[in-house]
Amino acid sequence: TGRFGARYGRKAKRTVRDIEEKMHAKHICPRCDRPGVKRTHAGIWKCKKCGNVFTGGAYIPTTPMGKVAKRNIKRIVGGE
Repeated sequence: TGRFGARYGRKAKRTVRDIEEKMHAKHICPRCDRPGVKRTHAGIWKCKKCGNVFTGGAYIPTTPMGKVAKRNIKRIVGGE
């Protein structure tokens, strides 16, 4: 029956499962490029290897919009 038992419905439990799988997966640190990033608070992530603390999404370190913004900034600063 799991931790939720017969409560909350199938769709809600499936949504929680998908989010938690993404959240607890191995994440790569943007500074040292090693898998050791853990979530400390909502939107705050810390690398266990190098100690880098950075902000990101609530459930994953890099959101799709964050990737787009980073790419645009790189393009503008790069002069292309």
